[in-house]
Amino acid sequence: RTNFYAEQGGQVGDNGFVTTPTGRFEVEDVQKLGDAILHVGRVVEGRVECGQATNLEVGDARPHTMRNHTATHLMNWALRKVLGGEINQKGSLVDAEKTRFDFTHDKPLSAEEIAEVERLVNEKIYSDLPVTAVTTPLAEAKNIPGARAVFGEKYPDPVRVLLIGAETPKDATLETSVEFCGGTHLPRTGQAGFFKIIGQE
Repeated sequence: RTNFYAEQGGQVGDNGFVTTPTGRFEVEDVQKLGDAILHVGRVVEGRVECGQATNLEVGDARPHTMRNHTATHLMNWALRKVLGGEINQKGSLVDAEKTRFDFTHDKPLSAEEIAEVERLVNEKIYSDLPVTAVTTPLAEAKNIPGARAVFGEKYPDPVRVLLIGAETPKDATLETSVEFCGGTHLPRTGQAGFFKIIGQE
């Protein structure tokens, strides 16, 4: 058990420190291996022994990663609004510095389309909407209006669903961002601050 997030679903793993009575371990990355969570790093003070009580401290990058992850979900929703529902997510990279979002589309976005995506995302941010994670049976989750999943990805049953703009699945509409997601997110969209697309390639 750990409060560190292991890299998955496009979100990078946490960093931080594990402190024991005899030493301090710097966590540089966190990875999942089967059901185990691997804390990758090095001992920076003293020594660390098996069976010790530990204090786990997630690093300062987590809040910035949360901002970018919530913004990624809003961008996915906005892209479908602007370009049509046929676009599909093909991957992403979310860290403390940025979000990169890979999706299917047959041509580059125009300046007008980019501006409209930015406007829609920032409108959701400024509305300070609730961001709610719920766990629900997979079959029910697939029937939530507007629900999105990454094609080809395997999801557990029950699945964790992230709602932006609704507090329960019954409140969700096509204006709600609804995605299957195990990542870390803001409690409210207003904490994202401001969204800007700085590149397209």
